Amino acid sequence: MNQCRVAWLLPVAWFYWQPALSEFTQLFPQTTVFTGLFPGFAKGLEGSLQVEVVGRFRVIELTQDESSYGDNFTYLSPGIVGHLLRLRPQVIFSSSFGVWTIIALLLKPLLGWRVVIAYEGSSPGVDYRHSALRLLVRRFMVWLADACISNSRAGGAYLMEILRARADRVFVQPYEIPDEKTLPGDSQPTQLAFPSVQRPIFLFVGHLIPRKGLPLLLKACAVLQERGYENYTLVVVGDGSQREELEAFCQAHNLSDRVHWAGRVNYDQIGSYFKNADVFVFPTQEDTWGVVTLEAMLLGKPILCSQGAGTSELIVNGENGYVFAPDAAAELANLMQKFLDFPDEIAKMGDKSKQIMAQYTPMAAAKCLAEVTELVMAASHKAKLQTRS
Repeated sequence: MNQCRVAWLLPVAWFYWQPALSEFTQLFPQTTVFTGLFPGFAKGLEGSLQVEVVGRFRVIELTQDESSYGDNFTYLSPGIVGHLLRLRPQVIFSSSFGVWTIIALLLKPLLGWRVVIAYEGSSPGVDYRHSALRLLVRRFMVWLADACISNSRAGGAYLMEILRARADRVFVQPYEIPDEKTLPGDSQPTQLAFPSVQRPIFLFVGHLIPRKGLPLLLKACAVLQERGYENYTLVVVGDGSQREELEAFCQAHNLSDRVHWAGRVNYDQIGSYFKNADVFVFPTQEDTWGVVTLEAMLLGKPILCSQGAGTSELIVNGENGYVFAPDAAAELANLMQKFLDFPDEIAKMGDKSKQIMAQYTPMAAAKCLAEVTELVMAASHKAKLQTRS
Protein backbone atom coordinates (compact mmCIF):
# COMPACT_ATOMS: atom_id res chain seq x y z
CA MET A 1 0.00 0.00 0.00
CA ASN A 2 1.14 3.54 -0.78
CA GLN A 3 1.08 5.95 2.18
CA CYS A 4 0.90 9.06 0.00
CA ARG A 5 -1.78 11.46 1.25
CA VAL A 6 -4.23 12.24 -1.56
CA ALA A 7 -7.14 14.70 -1.61
CA TRP A 8 -9.94 14.76 -4.16
CA LEU A 9 -11.83 18.04 -4.53
CA LEU A 10 -15.26 17.40 -6.06
CA PRO A 11 -18.12 19.92 -6.13
CA VAL A 12 -20.50 16.94 -5.95
CA ALA A 13 -19.39 13.39 -5.13
CA TRP A 14 -21.96 11.79 -7.44
CA PHE A 15 -22.52 8.04 -7.45
CA TYR A 16 -20.55 7.67 -10.68
CA TRP A 17 -17.36 8.93 -9.00
CA GLN A 18 -17.49 6.36 -6.26
CA PRO A 19 -16.56 3.01 -7.92
CA ALA A 20 -13.16 4.16 -9.23
CA LEU A 21 -12.36 6.18 -6.11
CA SER A 22 -13.23 3.20 -3.91
CA GLU A 23 -10.67 1.13 -5.82
CA PHE A 24 -8.18 4.01 -5.74
CA THR A 25 -8.52 4.14 -1.95
CA GLN A 26 -7.46 0.50 -1.80
CA LEU A 27 -4.20 1.56 -3.46
CA PHE A 28 -3.84 4.82 -1.52
CA PRO A 29 -5.54 4.34 1.87
CA GLN A 30 -4.80 7.91 2.98
CA THR A 31 -7.25 9.34 0.45
CA THR A 32 -9.91 11.86 1.44
CA VAL A 33 -12.71 13.13 -0.78
CA PHE A 34 -13.77 16.71 -0.05
CA THR A 35 -17.10 17.72 -1.57
CA GLY A 36 -19.72 20.43 -1.44
CA LEU A 37 -22.56 17.92 -1.79
CA PHE A 38 -22.67 14.22 -0.98
CA PRO A 39 -25.79 12.26 -2.07
CA GLY A 40 -24.70 9.27 0.01
CA PHE A 41 -22.94 6.07 -0.92
CA ALA A 42 -24.03 3.99 -3.88
CA LYS A 43 -25.38 0.60 -2.86
CA GLY A 44 -22.53 -1.83 -2.32
CA LEU A 45 -19.95 0.92 -1.67
CA GLU A 46 -21.06 2.01 1.79
CA GLY A 47 -18.14 3.28 3.85
CA SER A 48 -15.59 2.60 1.11
CA LEU A 49 -14.41 6.22 0.99
CA GLN A 50 -13.40 8.87 3.50
CA VAL A 51 -15.77 11.71 2.55
CA GLU A 52 -15.91 15.16 4.15
CA VAL A 53 -18.59 17.70 3.19
CA VAL A 54 -17.22 21.23 3.18
CA GLY A 55 -19.66 24.13 3.41
CA ARG A 56 -22.59 24.43 1.04
CA PHE A 57 -22.73 23.75 -2.69
CA ARG A 58 -24.66 26.21 -4.84
CA VAL A 59 -24.93 26.76 -8.58
CA ILE A 60 -25.60 30.37 -9.51
CA GLU A 61 -27.03 30.71 -13.02
CA LEU A 62 -25.61 33.68 -14.91
CA THR A 63 -27.59 32.92 -18.06
CA GLN A 64 -30.33 30.29 -18.19
CA ASP A 65 -30.36 27.92 -21.16
CA GLU A 66 -31.82 24.43 -20.67
CA SER A 67 -30.77 23.42 -24.18
CA SER A 68 -27.13 23.67 -23.07
CA TYR A 69 -25.18 23.63 -19.82
CA GLY A 70 -25.68 27.38 -19.68
CA ASP A 71 -23.36 29.94 -18.15
CA ASN A 72 -23.14 29.50 -14.40
CA PHE A 73 -20.93 29.88 -11.37
CA THR A 74 -20.51 27.07 -8.85
CA TYR A 75 -20.08 28.39 -5.32
CA LEU A 76 -17.83 26.23 -3.14
CA SER A 77 -16.80 27.08 0.40
CA PRO A 78 -13.40 28.75 0.97
CA GLY A 79 -13.37 26.64 4.13
CA ILE A 80 -11.63 24.00 2.01
CA VAL A 81 -8.37 25.78 2.89
CA GLY A 82 -8.59 24.73 6.54
CA HIS A 83 -9.33 21.13 5.61
CA LEU A 84 -6.35 21.00 3.26
CA LEU A 85 -4.03 22.58 5.84
CA ARG A 86 -5.03 19.90 8.34
CA LEU A 87 -4.61 17.01 5.89
CA ARG A 88 -1.51 18.38 4.13
CA PRO A 89 -2.04 16.17 1.05
CA GLN A 90 0.90 15.44 -1.18
CA VAL A 91 -1.31 15.15 -4.27
CA ILE A 92 -4.61 16.89 -5.02
CA PHE A 93 -6.99 15.85 -7.78
CA SER A 94 -9.41 18.71 -8.40
CA SER A 95 -12.46 18.74 -10.64
CA SER A 96 -12.38 21.14 -13.58
CA PHE A 97 -11.48 24.84 -13.32
CA GLY A 98 -13.60 25.96 -10.38
CA VAL A 99 -12.87 27.82 -7.16
CA TRP A 100 -11.34 24.86 -5.33
CA THR A 101 -8.94 24.16 -8.19
CA ILE A 102 -7.86 27.80 -8.18
CA ILE A 103 -7.25 27.65 -4.41
CA ALA A 104 -5.23 24.43 -4.71
CA LEU A 105 -3.07 25.92 -7.46
CA LEU A 106 -2.49 29.23 -5.63
CA LEU A 107 -1.38 27.43 -2.46
CA LYS A 108 0.78 24.93 -4.34
CA PRO A 109 4.04 26.99 -4.26
CA LEU A 110 3.68 27.52 -0.50
CA LEU A 111 2.67 24.00 0.53
CA GLY A 112 4.43 21.93 -2.09
CA TRP A 113 1.59 19.62 -3.06
CA ARG A 114 1.05 18.42 -6.61
CA VAL A 115 -2.19 19.28 -8.42
CA VAL A 116 -3.95 17.23 -11.09
CA ILE A 117 -6.90 18.81 -12.91
CA ALA A 118 -9.71 16.37 -13.72
CA TYR A 119 -11.62 17.61 -16.78
CA GLU A 120 -14.64 15.37 -17.30
CA GLY A 121 -14.91 15.90 -21.05
CA SER A 122 -15.34 18.43 -23.82
CA SER A 123 -18.61 20.02 -24.93
CA PRO A 124 -19.61 23.47 -26.25
CA GLY A 125 -21.39 24.49 -23.05
CA VAL A 126 -18.36 24.00 -20.80
CA ASP A 127 -15.35 24.60 -23.05
CA TYR A 128 -15.84 28.38 -23.45
CA ARG A 129 -13.81 28.35 -26.65
CA HIS A 130 -15.10 31.81 -27.59
CA SER A 131 -14.26 33.46 -24.26
CA ALA A 132 -10.74 34.89 -24.44
CA LEU A 133 -10.69 35.67 -20.71
CA ARG A 134 -11.80 32.20 -19.63
CA LEU A 135 -9.34 30.53 -21.95
CA LEU A 136 -6.52 32.72 -20.65
CA VAL A 137 -7.32 31.77 -17.05
CA ARG A 138 -7.64 28.08 -17.91
CA ARG A 139 -4.36 28.04 -19.84
CA PHE A 140 -2.62 29.57 -16.84
CA MET A 141 -4.19 26.97 -14.54
CA VAL A 142 -3.10 24.13 -16.82
CA TRP A 143 0.41 25.59 -16.88
CA LEU A 144 0.49 25.61 -13.07
CA ALA A 145 -0.90 22.08 -12.76
CA ASP A 146 1.31 19.01 -12.69
CA ALA A 147 -1.00 16.90 -14.86
CA CYS A 148 -4.51 16.73 -16.31
CA ILE A 149 -6.88 13.80 -16.76
CA SER A 150 -10.03 13.37 -18.83
CA ASN A 151 -12.56 10.63 -19.47
CA SER A 152 -12.65 11.20 -23.21
CA ARG A 153 -10.34 11.69 -26.16
CA ALA A 154 -12.26 14.89 -26.92
CA GLY A 155 -11.48 16.15 -23.42
CA GLY A 156 -7.82 15.31 -23.86
CA ALA A 157 -7.73 17.09 -27.21
CA TYR A 158 -9.29 20.21 -25.65
CA LEU A 159 -6.66 20.24 -22.91
CA MET A 160 -3.79 19.91 -25.38
CA GLU A 161 -5.00 21.79 -28.45
CA ILE A 162 -7.03 24.60 -26.88
CA LEU A 163 -5.51 24.98 -23.40
CA ARG A 164 -2.00 24.06 -24.62
CA ALA A 165 -1.30 21.47 -21.98
CA ARG A 166 1.84 19.44 -22.53
CA ALA A 167 1.00 16.12 -24.16
CA ASP A 168 3.12 14.19 -21.65
CA ARG A 169 1.03 15.65 -18.83
CA VAL A 170 -2.40 14.75 -20.22
CA PHE A 171 -3.87 11.33 -19.46
CA VAL A 172 -7.05 10.02 -21.08
CA GLN A 173 -8.81 7.18 -19.28
CA PRO A 174 -12.49 6.80 -18.37
CA TYR A 175 -12.57 7.22 -14.59
CA GLU A 176 -16.27 7.94 -14.11
CA ILE A 177 -17.14 4.29 -14.55
CA PRO A 178 -20.12 2.33 -13.19
CA ASP A 179 -19.85 -0.85 -11.16
CA GLU A 180 -22.49 -3.53 -11.65
CA LYS A 181 -22.80 -4.06 -7.90
CA THR A 182 -24.08 -0.48 -7.55
CA LEU A 183 -26.86 -1.23 -10.07
CA PRO A 184 -28.57 -4.21 -8.41
CA GLY A 185 -32.29 -3.53 -8.81
CA ASP A 186 -34.49 -6.47 -9.73
CA SER A 187 -37.11 -7.18 -12.33
CA GLN A 188 -40.11 -6.56 -10.07
CA PRO A 189 -40.45 -2.73 -10.18
CA THR A 190 -40.47 -2.61 -13.97
CA GLN A 191 -42.82 -5.57 -14.31
CA LEU A 192 -45.27 -4.00 -11.88
CA ALA A 193 -45.22 -0.66 -13.70
CA PHE A 194 -45.36 -2.14 -17.20
CA PRO A 195 -46.99 -5.57 -16.98
CA SER A 196 -47.68 -6.10 -20.68
CA VAL A 197 -45.58 -3.74 -22.76
CA GLN A 198 -44.74 -4.45 -26.38
CA ARG A 199 -41.13 -5.45 -27.00
CA PRO A 200 -38.57 -4.41 -27.94
CA ILE A 201 -38.31 -1.83 -25.17
CA PHE A 202 -36.28 1.28 -25.95
CA LEU A 203 -35.16 3.00 -22.74
CA PHE A 204 -34.43 6.66 -21.99
CA VAL A 205 -33.01 7.68 -18.60
CA GLY A 206 -32.39 11.33 -17.75
CA HIS A 207 -33.79 14.71 -16.81
CA LEU A 208 -36.67 15.89 -18.97
CA ILE A 209 -34.98 19.10 -20.05
CA PRO A 210 -34.12 20.28 -23.58
CA ARG A 211 -30.41 19.46 -23.29
CA LYS A 212 -31.12 15.77 -22.74
CA GLY A 213 -32.74 15.48 -26.18
CA LEU A 214 -35.93 13.56 -25.43
CA PRO A 215 -37.88 15.71 -27.96
CA LEU A 216 -35.62 14.32 -30.70
CA LEU A 217 -36.33 10.76 -29.59
CA LEU A 218 -40.08 11.38 -29.57
CA LYS A 219 -39.87 12.93 -33.04
CA ALA A 220 -38.11 9.76 -34.18
CA CYS A 221 -40.99 7.76 -32.71
CA ALA A 222 -43.41 9.94 -34.66
CA VAL A 223 -41.46 9.15 -37.84
CA LEU A 224 -41.76 5.43 -37.06
CA GLN A 225 -45.48 5.91 -36.49
CA GLU A 226 -45.82 7.45 -39.95
CA ARG A 227 -44.04 4.41 -41.37
CA GLY A 228 -46.46 2.08 -39.66
CA TYR A 229 -44.16 0.81 -36.90
CA GLU A 230 -46.03 0.31 -33.65
CA ASN A 231 -44.45 -2.92 -32.40
CA TYR A 232 -42.24 -1.44 -29.66
CA THR A 233 -42.33 0.53 -26.41
CA LEU A 234 -40.36 3.54 -25.25
CA VAL A 235 -39.92 3.71 -21.47
CA VAL A 236 -38.95 7.14 -20.12
CA VAL A 237 -37.27 7.21 -16.70
CA GLY A 238 -36.87 10.68 -15.23
CA ASP A 239 -38.75 13.89 -14.63
CA GLY A 240 -38.31 17.56 -15.39
CA SER A 241 -39.66 20.80 -16.77
CA GLN A 242 -40.53 19.36 -20.20
CA ARG A 243 -42.71 16.45 -19.11
CA GLU A 244 -46.11 18.09 -19.65
CA GLU A 245 -45.05 19.46 -23.04
CA LEU A 246 -43.70 16.08 -24.16
CA GLU A 247 -46.75 14.17 -22.99
CA ALA A 248 -48.85 16.57 -25.07
CA PHE A 249 -46.60 15.86 -28.07
CA CYS A 250 -47.23 12.14 -27.64
CA GLN A 251 -50.98 12.65 -27.55
CA ALA A 252 -50.88 14.86 -30.65
CA HIS A 253 -48.88 12.24 -32.59
CA ASN A 254 -50.75 9.15 -31.38
CA LEU A 255 -47.78 7.90 -29.38
CA SER A 256 -49.44 7.59 -25.98
CA ASP A 257 -49.73 3.80 -26.32
CA ARG A 258 -46.07 3.53 -27.31
CA VAL A 259 -44.54 5.74 -24.59
CA HIS A 260 -44.64 4.90 -20.89
CA TRP A 261 -43.58 7.48 -18.29
CA ALA A 262 -41.89 5.93 -15.26
CA GLY A 263 -41.10 9.23 -13.56
CA ARG A 264 -38.20 9.72 -11.21
CA VAL A 265 -36.61 6.49 -9.99
CA ASN A 266 -34.17 6.07 -7.09
CA TYR A 267 -30.63 5.29 -8.21
CA ASP A 268 -30.62 1.90 -6.48
CA GLN A 269 -33.56 0.82 -8.66
CA ILE A 270 -32.28 2.12 -12.00
CA GLY A 271 -30.64 -1.23 -12.66
CA SER A 272 -34.00 -2.96 -12.91
CA TYR A 273 -35.02 -0.69 -15.79
CA PHE A 274 -31.77 -1.29 -17.64
CA LYS A 275 -32.08 -5.04 -17.16
CA ASN A 276 -35.65 -5.14 -18.48
CA ALA A 277 -34.97 -2.91 -21.49
CA ASP A 278 -33.76 -4.11 -24.87
CA VAL A 279 -32.06 -1.01 -26.35
CA PHE A 280 -30.80 2.11 -24.58
CA VAL A 281 -31.17 5.50 -26.30
CA PHE A 282 -29.14 8.56 -25.28
CA PRO A 283 -30.27 11.46 -27.51
CA THR A 284 -28.51 14.25 -25.58
CA GLN A 285 -27.73 17.56 -27.25
CA GLU A 286 -24.52 17.77 -25.24
CA ASP A 287 -23.02 15.84 -22.33
CA THR A 288 -19.38 16.07 -21.35
CA TRP A 289 -19.45 12.35 -20.57
CA GLY A 290 -22.74 10.49 -19.92
CA VAL A 291 -22.25 7.63 -17.46
CA VAL A 292 -25.80 6.41 -18.07
CA THR A 293 -24.62 5.05 -21.43
CA LEU A 294 -21.91 3.02 -19.72
CA GLU A 295 -24.40 1.68 -17.18
CA ALA A 296 -26.51 0.34 -20.02
CA MET A 297 -23.46 -1.15 -21.74
CA LEU A 298 -22.30 -2.78 -18.52
CA LEU A 299 -25.68 -4.51 -18.28
CA GLY A 300 -25.43 -5.79 -21.84
CA LYS A 301 -27.58 -3.38 -23.85
CA PRO A 302 -27.01 -2.09 -27.39
CA ILE A 303 -26.76 1.69 -27.53
CA LEU A 304 -28.15 4.43 -29.74
CA CYS A 305 -26.03 7.42 -28.73
CA SER A 306 -25.92 11.03 -29.85
CA GLN A 307 -22.64 12.50 -31.05
CA GLY A 308 -23.23 15.13 -28.36
CA ALA A 309 -22.22 12.68 -25.62
CA GLY A 310 -18.62 12.09 -24.61
CA THR A 311 -19.40 8.41 -24.17
CA SER A 312 -20.21 8.14 -27.89
CA GLU A 313 -16.49 7.37 -28.22
CA LEU A 314 -17.21 3.93 -26.75
CA ILE A 315 -19.85 3.06 -29.35
CA VAL A 316 -18.58 1.03 -32.30
CA ASN A 317 -21.04 1.61 -35.14
CA GLY A 318 -22.72 -1.60 -36.20
CA GLU A 319 -21.14 -3.62 -33.38
CA ASN A 320 -22.58 -2.49 -30.05
CA GLY A 321 -24.93 0.16 -31.40
CA TYR A 322 -24.94 3.31 -33.48
CA VAL A 323 -24.03 6.98 -33.14
CA PHE A 324 -26.28 9.67 -34.64
CA ALA A 325 -26.35 13.45 -35.03
CA PRO A 326 -28.16 15.19 -32.14
CA ASP A 327 -30.51 17.04 -34.50
CA ALA A 328 -31.44 14.21 -36.89
CA ALA A 329 -34.79 12.64 -35.95
CA ALA A 330 -35.10 10.73 -39.23
CA GLU A 331 -31.61 9.27 -38.79
CA LEU A 332 -32.48 8.11 -35.28
CA ALA A 333 -35.75 6.62 -36.57
CA ASN A 334 -33.78 4.68 -39.18
CA LEU A 335 -31.51 3.25 -36.48
CA MET A 336 -34.43 2.30 -34.24
CA GLN A 337 -36.04 0.65 -37.26
CA LYS A 338 -32.97 -1.57 -37.66
CA PHE A 339 -33.72 -3.14 -34.29
CA LEU A 340 -37.40 -3.54 -35.19
CA ASP A 341 -36.59 -5.17 -38.52
CA PHE A 342 -33.74 -7.32 -37.17
CA PRO A 343 -34.50 -8.05 -33.49
CA ASP A 344 -31.91 -10.85 -33.38
CA GLU A 345 -29.21 -8.15 -33.52
CA ILE A 346 -30.22 -6.85 -30.08
CA ALA A 347 -28.63 -9.68 -28.09
CA LYS A 348 -25.51 -9.76 -30.28
CA MET A 349 -24.90 -6.04 -29.90
CA GLY A 350 -25.65 -6.21 -26.18
CA ASP A 351 -22.97 -8.87 -25.76
CA LYS A 352 -20.53 -6.60 -27.60
CA SER A 353 -21.34 -3.77 -25.18
CA LYS A 354 -20.36 -6.01 -22.27
CA GLN A 355 -17.14 -6.98 -24.03
CA ILE A 356 -16.22 -3.34 -24.54
CA MET A 357 -16.94 -2.48 -20.91
CA ALA A 358 -14.70 -5.32 -19.73
CA GLN A 359 -11.70 -3.06 -20.36
CA TYR A 360 -13.25 -0.03 -18.66
CA THR A 361 -13.53 -1.11 -15.05
CA PRO A 362 -13.23 0.81 -11.78
CA MET A 363 -9.97 -1.06 -11.13
CA ALA A 364 -8.56 -0.08 -14.55
CA ALA A 365 -9.46 3.53 -13.80
CA ALA A 366 -7.90 3.34 -10.33
CA LYS A 367 -4.67 1.92 -11.74
CA CYS A 368 -4.43 4.78 -14.23
CA LEU A 369 -5.09 7.34 -11.47
CA ALA A 370 -2.43 5.61 -9.36
CA GLU A 371 0.07 5.90 -12.21
CA VAL A 372 -0.68 9.61 -12.51
CA THR A 373 -0.24 10.01 -8.75
CA GLU A 374 3.10 8.22 -8.79
CA LEU A 375 4.25 10.21 -11.83
CA VAL A 376 3.61 13.62 -10.27
CA MET A 377 5.16 12.46 -6.98
CA ALA A 378 8.26 11.27 -8.83
CA ALA A 379 8.48 14.61 -10.63
CA SER A 380 8.19 16.39 -7.28
CA HIS A 381 10.99 14.29 -5.80
CA LYS A 382 13.20 14.95 -8.82
CA ALA A 383 12.56 18.69 -8.60
CA LYS A 384 13.55 18.71 -4.91
CA LEU A 385 16.80 16.89 -5.67
CA GLN A 386 17.63 19.37 -8.43
CA THR A 387 16.93 22.29 -6.07
CA ARG A 388 19.27 20.87 -3.41
CA SER A 389 22.05 20.26 -5.90
